[in-house]
Amino acid sequence: MRRPTLPRRSRPWSRQRVVAMLTAVALVVAALLGLAANYGTASADASDYTQSVTQLNATQAQIKFTPTTPAVYVDVHYLVNSANQQNFRMTNTAGVWTQTVSSLATGNVLEYWFTYEKNGPQYDTPHFTFTQGSGTGSTVATPTFSPAGGTFSSAQSVTLADSTSGASIRYTTDGSTPTASSTLYGTPISITATTTVKAIGIASGSTNSAVASATYTITSTPTTVATPTFSPAGGTFSSAQSVTLADSTSGASIRYTTDGSTPTASSTLYAAAINVSATTTVKAIGIKSGLTNSAVASATYTIGTSAGCPAQSDTPDFGPNVHIYDPSMSSATIQAALDAHFNQMKDTATAQFSENRVADLFKPGTYTVNDNVGYYTSVAGLGQNPDDVTINGNITVDAFNASDAGNATQNFWRSAENLAINPGGGTDRWAVAQAAPFRRIDVHGGLALEPASYGWASGGYIADTKVSGQTESSSQQQWYTRDSSFGSWTGGVWNMVFSGTTGAPANTFPSPPETTLATTPVSRDVPYLYIDSTGKYRVFEPSLRTNASGPSWANGSTPGTSVPMSQFYVVKAGDTAATINNALAQGCNLFVTPGVYHLSQTLNVTKANTVVLGIGYPTFVPDNGVNAMQVADVDGVRLKGLLFDAGTTNSAALLTVGPSGSSASHATNPTTIQDVFFRIGGEIAGKATASLIVNSSNTIIDHIWAWRADHGNAGTVGWTVNTADNGLIVNGNNVEATGLFVEHYQKYEVTWNGQGGKTIFFQNEMPYDVPNQAAWMNPSGINGYAAYKVGANVTTHEAWGLGSYCYFNVNPAVNSYHAFEVPNTAGVKFHDLLTVSLGYVGTISHVINDTGGVTPTGTAPVNVVSYP
Repeated sequence: MRRPTLPRRSRPWSRQRVVAMLTAVALVVAALLGLAANYGTASADASDYTQSVTQLNATQAQIKFTPTTPAVYVDVHYLVNSANQQNFRMTNTAGVWTQTVSSLATGNVLEYWFTYEKNGPQYDTPHFTFTQGSGTGSTVATPTFSPAGGTFSSAQSVTLADSTSGASIRYTTDGSTPTASSTLYGTPISITATTTVKAIGIASGSTNSAVASATYTITSTPTTVATPTFSPAGGTFSSAQSVTLADSTSGASIRYTTDGSTPTASSTLYAAAINVSATTTVKAIGIKSGLTNSAVASATYTIGTSAGCPAQSDTPDFGPNVHIYDPSMSSATIQAALDAHFNQMKDTATAQFSENRVADLFKPGTYTVNDNVGYYTSVAGLGQNPDDVTINGNITVDAFNASDAGNATQNFWRSAENLAINPGGGTDRWAVAQAAPFRRIDVHGGLALEPASYGWASGGYIADTKVSGQTESSSQQQWYTRDSSFGSWTGGVWNMVFSGTTGAPANTFPSPPETTLATTPVSRDVPYLYIDSTGKYRVFEPSLRTNASGPSWANGSTPGTSVPMSQFYVVKAGDTAATINNALAQGCNLFVTPGVYHLSQTLNVTKANTVVLGIGYPTFVPDNGVNAMQVADVDGVRLKGLLFDAGTTNSAALLTVGPSGSSASHATNPTTIQDVFFRIGGEIAGKATASLIVNSSNTIIDHIWAWRADHGNAGTVGWTVNTADNGLIVNGNNVEATGLFVEHYQKYEVTWNGQGGKTIFFQNEMPYDVPNQAAWMNPSGINGYAAYKVGANVTTHEAWGLGSYCYFNVNPAVNSYHAFEVPNTAGVKFHDLLTVSLGYVGTISHVINDTGGVTPTGTAPVNVVSYP
């Protein structure tokens, strides 16, 4: 007899015993290690400390660190001749911290850096070097100024220089002490009013210089606007440049030309960075009422013909974890391989946090197999369109293991994509939780999203898919479907959301809880690997869609562009951050094969239209506190199919898109972040202050799961163990999120500061492991942190279909005042949102701001249809 659709509890039923045990273990570990309550790590300020190395004798050197303000602890990390990293808590003597390194020989190179505490937070310094026999470590020369500081009757153009080869200069003009994050000196500084310029020299492996300072006193009021400056300065470049203009005259506007003509007051007004993709001369003037226009500034950008990515193979070696099947192979042979992969990856207890990774790929043709899909497994067709690969059988996810007891709430990290299914029995089963996308699938029949036992389920995501029969959600608590087509839909527990999906139910939230948008405002399907008629591999890049409805391939092939694999560097076992960065710097796209990749340096995606395409859940783990990946503020970057797993030394952010202050518009060619997942703890005791920061405007976030682990391997989970403040921070304008899953972060889980943002579907669980109310109070002094906060200065934002749940199992007395915190303005609109207390373990007092009642008993939702 079929079980009726009932409101279900989420993962706590399956996780609560594990979480309780791990919390106890975490507290013991924290006590043993003396971990600080605030273990977040940030970049050090050069003014915070001084450091040196003194050679004591022929075989010993002493590292010395003196913090400006007293530190609770200082750790030193060092390598001798780039090998065998050592880590020590330094010895404190009257505020000077020391560590002696022994067994050195003349010529040995000591690389070292520090981690220190300052008023609670933890900071990491740059790396320094010392050569035994040299006496002391090297220090960058102090920068010089030309002209020197003094009193002047007119504006001055000040140049900075440093005699240390390769050193860069960072400077300030507001009187503050410069640091490694201050403005990078590139062109002369225009001084039009009395100003103090301070500067430091920085070079990798050397101590920062002393701070140089010069004051320029301008005695007369300027009558002419300062000449605009360019960043970067003109020159020859191998790729397109994003050019910013600035003028030091307060209140001045800039007019510019790019056709070689002299700019006037009617020329184009500068408002955002200028994209220079071909050789161009940019001319600019500064204008301000009451002053004479500036002199004309001019910079020529020569965009050379870059060699681009060195030609790669069009039939590459994808490494040992990618398995490719051909229709000429026997069904028995393929089935045996699929079964072997599944048996390795199916068990929730042993495979959930393993480092095995698998991709099963099918060349165009028809196959008679049944593929059960386990952890970290991607199943995909290699046709250009879904029906080029047909599976006569099932692609199945279920509550496979006896230990699951019918519970599918931990069926994470697996995917199916780009194929057709003729399901045995007429219905395919895809009973998943988070991070398990079902994309570009043509199901010739029905689709069941619940386990066969009708037990708990907590998914999920479908996109660019057609199901000719009925799609049944049954015990799924929440689900999001984008740009798809269903024969029909049935079921709904708390929060079922659809955009651009024909055959979706009507908008009836909260009874039944269906939220339906006729179209998706902006969308773009994922890039995907396929094989052409000549046997060569290519990657297809679908076109941008606006107000989309239905699958992109519904009327034939998906519109877009095909790129040969010769333009993709294949990342596989043996690759390092250095080899990956080298490929990116040469202009290569990345095809990242299944594996776990430790990063000793940040991956830098700097070129427009770069594709980073992962398959089989390739995992990037940042070591030593580096940020895992940073994307420049450029057009058209596509990130797909990646898992970022925080390292044990805190990273400031795992993924950042665009630097702080990014302002360029990318409306016609946005960056897309798709099936990109973040994990803090679970396998290892990971730490990251933020998982994803989006500074670039118009970015599309299409299906992410940012998860601070609530369960995992022993010693990897706990309030002071896997620390993480924020899941997502959006600073860019006109950013859109479709399918946003963010859970268990310790402060605001989503913070949205950009204007014009849109979110379609949000699923959240607040942190389970809050020890007490005092440990979880927001800056305004109210209980807890909102799961989704819109910045106080935001005037336009809209969101549909949002749910936030609490389960404070460490201390059920904990309360969150509200789940959603937004400014009270007509342009900030929320539709169809809810809160739930799972098992009535803790409470949420309001849904949004002061609206919506306290969460009741019975795991029942509190619904708000619209706000304001």
